[in-house]
Order: sequence, then structure tokens, then C-alpha cells
Amino acid sequence: MGNLDGKTALVTGASRGIGEAAAEALAGEGAAVVLAARSEDALRDVAESIRAAGGAAEAVACDVAHYEDVAAAVERCREAFGGIDILVNNAGVLDPVGHIGDVDPARWGHIIDVNVKGVFHGIHAALPAMTAAGGGTVVNISSGAATSFLEGWSAYCASKAAVLMLTRATHHEYADRGIRSVGLSPGTVATEMQRVIRASGMNPVSRLAWEDHIPPAWAGRAVAWLCTADADPFLGGDVSLREEEIRRRVGLL
Repeated sequence: MGNLDGKTALVTGASRGIGEAAAEALAGEGAAVVLAARSEDALRDVAESIRAAGGAAEAVACDVAHYEDVAAAVERCREAFGGIDILVNNAGVLDPVGHIGDVDPARWGHIIDVNVKGVFHGIHAALPAMTAAGGGTVVNISSGAATSFLEGWSAYCASKAAVLMLTRATHHEYADRGIRSVGLSPGTVATEMQRVIRASGMNPVSRLAWEDHIPPAWAGRAVAWLCTADADPFLGGDVSLREEEIRRRVGLL
């Protein structure tokens, strides 16, 4: 406890699932957190829960597909807590699931707007404050889909491959200015997204039993660990929570 005392974190997609768990884990390690998502009511509930547990939290409505929303969320970090030290780019969508020739182009493009542009928006908005302060940490929620194609997931796989490139680009361009950039590939997590996947009936992931998925709290703890120096050897790429060594380092084994 207290590894992140004095730090401020912005977590996107923080109203549920991995984002909510990451915000709770970061607050548990002493960070003040700004929660961003489109679901403002759910965000307020998460923020209140963190405050009730003794943490510091603020909620801000944000659609990561719109740069001005993300810039406003970063500014909220500065106004509420004095700056931004950690950015967790978690907001993401998977639907529509379907073959390339069958999916609606506008809905396919929406995945890119959220999963790719949303990550770029977060990094771009946070970098000025982070570099001015001497550094910061960017954690991008990635996926095994970044490197392995799954039927029906053309947009999702393409988007996560792009996120991996953004992680690498940020590392190569800003590591010498104190920016720690790393991706977390958590494996399958028991979130609402898995219900969407199961309902699609497409590819082997849809046939996994619910108990095969890890709890969101595991991913949240991994995010908090990635913000510490113990994760430095893995900067510039994706860290897989499927690996035993990583689970051990996070404290899950």
C-alpha cells in the first residue's frame, strides 16, 4: 500500500469492468484518481465508493472519441489534484462482431474512433503536463488480439494492433523525457464485453465458460503494478497477464 502516494491518475472507461478495478487499485495504492467515461451516473457511484474507502476521486463525463472531452478530463486532473502522473487508456468497444463483408462500415469505424483515436487522444492530451513535470506513466489496455486474429473481430484486432504501435511509438519518442509507456494484455476478463462475445457465438472465445475468465480485480492490480519501477523491464511493449512470471510479480500467485 502507498506505492503511488502523491500521484494522480486518469482512468478512461472507469465506470465498470477493468477501468473500475484499475481506479480502485490505483486509489488503494495512494493515487488520486479522475474517472472518465460516458456513463456519468455509474462514474459517480464508483467515485463515491473510492472516497468512502478513504481515497480521493473525481468523476468526469468523457467520450474518448472526442479529443475535447479527453483534454477536459486531463484539465480536471490538474484542477482537482494539481497534475497528471498516470494515464490508463482503458475505454474500448468490441461490437460489431462479424465478417468484414457483413459488418456496417460506420459501426466498424466507431471501434477505431474509440479504441485507437481514444488512446491517441489520451496520450496527446496528457503528454504536455507529464513532460513538464519530468515524466509520467501511460498504461494502454491491450489484448492478445493485437497479434493474433480471431474470426469476426477484424476491427477489434486491427484496433488493438494499432494500440500496441502507439505504446511502442510513445516509448521510443518520449522515454528520454521520463514517459513510461506500456501495454497490458490481460487475457479474457469477466466483464460485460465477454457477454457480448458469448452472444455472438463466433470464434472460440465465445465458447469459454464464465469461470475461465479472470476477475477484473486481477487486471486492476496489474495496472497499479505497471505504474511502479518493478515493471520497468517491460516498458515499450505489451505485458501479458497470462504469463506466470507476470502474475507472480503482480502478486496474484
